[in-house]
Amino acid sequence: MPMDRRRFLGTAGLFTASPLLFAQAATDRRFIFIIQRGAADGLNTVIPYAEPAYASLRGALAVDAASQLKLDGSFALHPSLPKLHELYGAGQASFFHAVASPYRDRSHFDGQNVLETGGSAPYQLKDGWMNRLVGMLPRRGKDAIAFAPSVPLALRGPVEVASYAPSALPQANDDLMMRVDQLYASDPQLHALWSSAIEARGMAAGSGGGGNRQAPAALGRMAAGFLARADGPRIAMIETSGWDTHSGQNARLANQLGGLDGLISGLHEGLGAAWAQTVILVATEFGRTVAANGTGGTDHGTGSAAMLVGGAVQGGRVIADWPGLSAAKLFEGRDLRPTLALDLLIASVCAEAFQVEPEHTSRILFPGGTPARPLQRLLRLNSAA
Repeated sequence: MPMDRRRFLGTAGLFTASPLLFAQAATDRRFIFIIQRGAADGLNTVIPYAEPAYASLRGALAVDAASQLKLDGSFALHPSLPKLHELYGAGQASFFHAVASPYRDRSHFDGQNVLETGGSAPYQLKDGWMNRLVGMLPRRGKDAIAFAPSVPLALRGPVEVASYAPSALPQANDDLMMRVDQLYASDPQLHALWSSAIEARGMAAGSGGGGNRQAPAALGRMAAGFLARADGPRIAMIETSGWDTHSGQNARLANQLGGLDGLISGLHEGLGAAWAQTVILVATEFGRTVAANGTGGTDHGTGSAAMLVGGAVQGGRVIADWPGLSAAKLFEGRDLRPTLALDLLIASVCAEAFQVEPEHTSRILFPGGTPARPLQRLLRLNSAA
């Protein structure tokens, strides 16, 4: 049956104000942000199969109803996401639809800048919201890491952050490593950087993370090897790219989503007992057009979907103030209209995960944003604080 725009799915208590103001406290929670660079197509990721206009607007791009992984009476997952579907069934994944950052144009560079800095406009801020998040929390040493060749903008700022990416080069032998260590020994700055790199190398070796570029599941297991350690980082970012599907979308999106599913599966497997304290947020800079284009793809859009996954997630829900896909309800006549601010979702998740006051968290992470009541009950109660 058609979905009413004001129908909220599984959102009881989500927008209620809480009398509890969280105090800043140490926590064993892990927070991982996975960015989908290139504007992931939310409509074929979390499919609004009960929406009458979906199939007609998508045409050949509409995901076959027989292959969809049903979530509830209105939404389904793409068939390339069986692990996420399993986690949803276990109450460890929630999906959010019609989500967007404050950015309303369609440039990848500008959109990613807004998403990563937490600004309300491109290039308004110089540091990233994740770096500011690390700065809010009690310091415990190696707090954050980017699994990327360099530190992404979201993690850049005054707080020092590590980065690690597997190299395609052969492993250096022990003699060379010893010589470099001796060379840097008398330079405080270089020796500190070298020591940090060696520590990361050791962590990666312990999790099978050496060697060539890894498949998504192997990358997930490698990242988990860092995060599962008692002395490891608690905040991490993983970059994924290739989500810009202007042509040949069906095969390309299936491959991308399969990789994302494998990445989540690898994290789930590798984190072991630490999975129970893990929160993974998956988001993209903006969505894609509702209608297919003439080359079997979609163009840059606005609203998309986000995911919240992990053992600490109070999942099994699709959360959407669904705007509809009829012509009169589209944003600028072409895009899914956003009804949930991605900034609000991020701030609410971080506040719950690290037990910090929600409004204060929002002001720090997104200083130019409009104050809004935080979402509540996104995560399970944290008994390990």
